[in-house]
Amino acid sequence: MLAAAQEKQFAVPEPAYFEYVPGKGVRAGLHGRCILAGNPAWLKEAGIELPTHVDVASAQILIARDLQWIGSIRIADQVRGEAAEAIRDLHRMGIRTELVTGDSARSAGEVAEDIGVKDISCGLLPEQKSSRVDELIQSGRVVAMIGDGINDAPALSHAHIGVAMGSGTEVAQASANVLLIGNDLRKFVATLKTARWCRAVIFQNFYGTLAVDAAGIVLAAVGLINPLMAAFIHVSSELAFILNSTRLLPRFARQAHNS
Repeated sequence: MLAAAQEKQFAVPEPAYFEYVPGKGVRAGLHGRCILAGNPAWLKEAGIELPTHVDVASAQILIARDLQWIGSIRIADQVRGEAAEAIRDLHRMGIRTELVTGDSARSAGEVAEDIGVKDISCGLLPEQKSSRVDELIQSGRVVAMIGDGINDAPALSHAHIGVAMGSGTEVAQASANVLLIGNDLRKFVATLKTARWCRAVIFQNFYGTLAVDAAGIVLAAVGLINPLMAAFIHVSSELAFILNSTRLLPRFARQAHNS
């Protein structure tokens, strides 16, 4: 909004005081008057009566001056262009997604429909977002939380893996375990695919080593192989597992290049 005001060459005076309440709105002093801007709950807490024609369920920033409602600003979330593709890839991987937001049900529903998310938790304050994450963890799920705003910080710190976008606020980045360089959600999907591929190769090598060693012990115990043959089998298997691990190198190289 500030950028839009500057583009239109509107003067933006400095407020005498400014207070931000996460998940609700802001309070500021301007030219001796108290300005409130935020959601309906924020204005109602201040004792401000809203006109009957105001749709409190829509995505609006309500404005009041000296405890009198004076108008509203209609806003809409801009869905990232790659979000729908990233969600589809996550679903193909068997990963459940949920939209956790402080937006109204109408706004959250529109965004969820655009990106293909069925589960929605809307109208949540920052502490309620973290509570939702805690609920999922207590149900036995492994939870990764992706966010970029101040209101996401508590949930990011509560999740098993908190992922902050590169364009996010400093608070969100400080609360997360992982910081994505840039704003492309597909990088998160690519990272998950690489991690799964890496884990698969590790388990192949692990169980392969156990199988070869177990077979060698049995064959040696019954006298079917001598020490020289056992050493040859051991070294050959180790070389095979090392070569198996090199399959990861091209994927890591592509990942680093795309980052």
